[in-house]
Formats: sequence, C-alpha cells, structure tokens
Amino acid sequence: MQIAPQCTILNYFCSMKSAISKFYQQNPLNCILAIGLFFRLVAAFFSEGYAFQDDHFSIIEVAQQWLDNAPSDLLPHLGAKVPGGHSFFYPGLHYYFFSFLHVLGIDNPNTKMLLVRIIHAFYSMSIVLLGYKITSLISNKKNAATVGWILAIFWIFPLMSVRNLIEYVCIPPLILATYLILKHQNSNKWFTYVGIGFIAGIAFSFRFQTILFIGGMGLVLLIQKELQKSILFGIGALISIVLIQGVVDYFIWHKPFAEFIEYTNYNLHHSGEYPNGPWYNYTLLILGLFIIPLSFYLIWGNYYVFRKYLMLSLPWFLFFLFHSYFPNKQERFVLPVMPFFIIVGVVGWNEFFSKSNFWLNRQKTYNATITWILCINFFLLCFLTPASTKISKVRVMNYLRERGDVSYFVLETTQMWGSVLMPRYYHGVWNLPYTITQEFSAAQFFDSVAVLKKPRPSHVVFAEPKDLEKRVSLVKGKVKDLIFEKEIESSYLDKTMTWLNPVNVNQTYYIYRIVYK
Repeated sequence: MQIAPQCTILNYFCSMKSAISKFYQQNPLNCILAIGLFFRLVAAFFSEGYAFQDDHFSIIEVAQQWLDNAPSDLLPHLGAKVPGGHSFFYPGLHYYFFSFLHVLGIDNPNTKMLLVRIIHAFYSMSIVLLGYKITSLISNKKNAATVGWILAIFWIFPLMSVRNLIEYVCIPPLILATYLILKHQNSNKWFTYVGIGFIAGIAFSFRFQTILFIGGMGLVLLIQKELQKSILFGIGALISIVLIQGVVDYFIWHKPFAEFIEYTNYNLHHSGEYPNGPWYNYTLLILGLFIIPLSFYLIWGNYYVFRKYLMLSLPWFLFFLFHSYFPNKQERFVLPVMPFFIIVGVVGWNEFFSKSNFWLNRQKTYNATITWILCINFFLLCFLTPASTKISKVRVMNYLRERGDVSYFVLETTQMWGSVLMPRYYHGVWNLPYTITQEFSAAQFFDSVAVLKKPRPSHVVFAEPKDLEKRVSLVKGKVKDLIFEKEIESSYLDKTMTWLNPVNVNQTYYIYRIVYK
C-alpha cells in the first residue's frame, strides 16, 4: 500500500515538532539564549542610528573627539573649562576600543558602530542569563523560563540592547551583584561581600542614579540584620566608586568626584528645564510598556510578594520612587530596574495565580489574555528590532563624508524653532555646522560670512519639505546657484514616532551644493 505524500510530510513535521519540544524541555536556557541573541544580532546589523541624544553625543562623539584630539566639552586639554557632569568610564571604554580599531586600520564610522552594536548584543545577554538564574534560585524552572523569554524577546529589549544607553548598559553589574548576593547569602567570607559590592559599584560609574539601587541592596542586608555583610558590601561598592570615579576625576580635574558633584549640582538647579510630569508618570509608562493586561499581572505580582523577595523588590522600588518624585522624567530613566520588576512580577503573579480560585476557574479567559500579549509583542518585536532610528541625520553626515570635499556646510531649519544636533562622528569633520534659523536668516548668515571672512560652506542641508521652494530661493538670492544633490528620508520607525507624537522631530533632509558668484 502506497503512503500518501501528504501523510509523509505531516509525519515529518510532527516528528520535528516533537524533537524541538523535547530539546527545549531538556535545554530551555540554551533555547532562550539562542533566540534572544538572534534578535539582538538582527538589531545590531540592521538597526542603525541612535535612539536618544545622550546615547550618541555623550558617548560616541566624545570618544571619537578624544581619539581625533578634537575640541571636546569634557576634557580640559581639549578645551573644557569645567566638569561637564558626565562619567568618563563608558565613553572611555569606547575611546580605547576605537583606538584599538584604529591600530587595525578600521576607521569607517559605520563599521565601528556595527562592531559596537554586536558587542552590546552579546553583553546584554548577561541580563537574560542572570535573570533566568535569579528566578531559578528563588522560584522554579517554569518561572525562570518565563522571565528568560520576557528578557530575551520582549518587544523593546533587543532594540535597546544594542544602543549606547547607559540606562541599559548599567544593568549587568546590578543584576550580577544581585545574583551573587542571593547565591552566597549563607556565606560568611568577608571578601565575598566586598567583591559583590565592588561589582555593584561599577553600575554607578555607568549611571550615577544607580547609587539608589546599590543603597537599597545594603539597606535590605540591614533589615535582615546582616550588619557585617552590609558594611562589607558598602566597602566594596565604595572601593569601586573611588577607583573608577574619584581617582580618574582627580587625575583629570585635580578634584575627586568632580563630575559627580557637577552632575548633582546641575540636576538640582536645572531639572525643571527637561520633560516633567506628575508623580504617576512612570506608573502609566509601565502600564503601557508592558502591554495591558501583562502590566497589571506584573504590578500585582510585585505587590503580592514584595516582602518575601525584599533583596529584589526594595532596591528597584526605591529607584523607581525617586524617579517618580524627581521633576526630570524621561522614559529611559527607569530602564535599569525593569529586569527586577519583571522577575518579582512573574514569580509573584504565578504564586498568586496558583492560589486564586477566580483565575483557576477562568483558565480559558486567562489563556486568551496571554495569546493577546504574545501576538502584540510579536508584532512590535518584528516591527522594531530591525528598525533604524535618527537614521536621516546619520545618512546626511555619511553622504558629506563620502563626498570627501565637505569641510563646512550650513544647516537650514527656518521651518522650525532653533536648530538640530547633527552627528559629526559620521562626517569625520569636527567643524560645527553653520546654521540658518528663524532668528538668523540666510541673508544675515551669508553677510556675516563675508564680513567676518569665515570659511564658506560648500553645501546647504535643508530640514523638512515645508516651504522648501521658498527657503531654497532665499538662499539662492545670496549665491550664484544651488544644485540639488540628495534627498534623505527618515526611517519607517522615525516616521511612525513622528506620526504618533509630532514632538518627535525626525526630518527629511535635502542636500544642495552651493555655486558661488
């Protein structure tokens, strides 16, 4: 009797499904890590650009300026007069990496950023690994797998993992210190807690605000009546902070902790100049970020077991409470504690769920909510992971660099208030762009160039198509001609963000070459 081809194919897929299921049951962590790394590498290779101003201009631009010996606002020997309120640690790591690549003959800015994103992709996998291991320590393998999957492929994490965000880069030392303190909670060896404190202190050198989380860890040890361990932990953290921050700042500014002091003073006096919001701003953020109803499950889970897992819950809550109170509120500020919120939330929710008659009697409804969460997450994950951000600015500067003859250009932004920062790292030329704005017209600009005998720009870059013909004609009135060369659009993600909120200004740029009279 001949077997139908359809049955053979069906049997093949059934056996494959069975084999994959068996492999996953035997190796859940390996599967989670492999899938998580896959999406991060997709982001590393395809998601170019930068997410926020700070993750490029305070890190990448600074490191390259140091390497090129170009004017910098951070180093005194490159022109800085006072501390800028930024840690040298993270940009310093990039400086040494860029220096290493330069020795190898790798100087293309895009190639270097690809390598930086790949390194961050692998580095961020420590969050997934340690989140899984922490959950295994305090709960069971099923909860550990849930936490692992969320940390690996929750829609926002792969994209954020490959960015130069200090709010995300500071997580590995925090989560490693937390894992070690839970794993060695019965240890009485003094150097164990000094070492754990030292690791936690590294997070401070990435992101100063993590001192709240580190202090929360020490406070929990005190609450647990572990005075000696708390002191040893504090000593370790202090050694780390003094060596990485105090000594470096003293060497550069001849004053220990000069950058941290300036950062503190600046935020105390200028916090109102940045995005502000009510105290519940970050609570609303969590509700939306974690896809309703998952956000409610996680919030309730954290409340349900808050005291039971105090080493995990109190540090993140103190950090969250401070940022909820402090006026300056930007979404990325609470990223450092998201893994801990997830771990406690998953464990707490599942403990509650297993004892809730309401949910146990409504299993189909609950499964439907999980399906909804998975579908929304899968869509957002596929939409965001390969998406580039701020890419039009990057491509403008790449274009000018590739021409090889553009030392000065003028940025025309009269359709908006003020000017915009352009990532000069990709241009490779550190001259500041000239600007034509509502306050400083084309006529005033070209007159000032002539009077002050400034170097003449070779190109004009117009931002946004609004009234473009009129704006081009105004510039043409001051030169012999303008020759159109390139239109550079923003990415689909940038366009979506602008559509959702016009405050997100992601311009289309028009590049013209100037022909002088």
